[in-house]
Amino acid sequence: MTDKLTINQWAEEDRPREKLERLGPGALSDAELLAILVGSGSAKEDAVSLMKRILADCNNNLNSLGKLSISDLCCYNGVGPAKAITILAACELGKRRQQTQREERPDLGTATRIYNHMHPLMQDLDVEEFWLLLLNQNFRLIKDVRISHGGITETAVDIRIIMREAVLAGATVMAVCHNHPSGNLSPSRADEELTKSIRRACEIMRIHFLDHVIVTDGQYFSFHEAGRL
Repeated sequence: MTDKLTINQWAEEDRPREKLERLGPGALSDAELLAILVGSGSAKEDAVSLMKRILADCNNNLNSLGKLSISDLCCYNGVGPAKAITILAACELGKRRQQTQREERPDLGTATRIYNHMHPLMQDLDVEEFWLLLLNQNFRLIKDVRISHGGITETAVDIRIIMREAVLAGATVMAVCHNHPSGNLSPSRADEELTKSIRRACEIMRIHFLDHVIVTDGQYFSFHEAGRL
């Protein structure tokens, strides 16, 4: 009879932590997710087997698992108070997530909305900053990213960084925004060339380039509204 394998002796693609990293949490069973939390089982069984056994006693129902007490869980060999508390904390977090309303992402489908979103971040700056706004197909914000922080009259922008951020975020629409600390709304020659470069890169990557907005304290210039995209 061979000795029981520990999780560390499993094939790497079968280990819960490595499996989650490779495939995402949705690919793991309830027992595998709980095994990651508790970390270890006992001398007789690994963490996954332990959690399968506990879940089986709960009819494989996470709601029933969450109703157990710390003392109930500690009856299982390999589960002490610390692991029991971890399991119940995870169940409580899952319950609270269900009760929490989904965060509403702002709609940045117009230059005015982009300005209203970015103005509080830029109104007091004395140097230029360049920001990338990554949006889904409904123009809802996925994330905003400061690409560069520069001088009084310009800031360096790397198109490769912009496109990398867009691809990693899964964005289908993007807008960019930078400020003019001088208060001058007119785009510079460099602003014009940068906008053209971003537009060409977006065409190659099949990402919709919505706008380039220049922000001053109280006003904005939109390349889209000016018909220059």
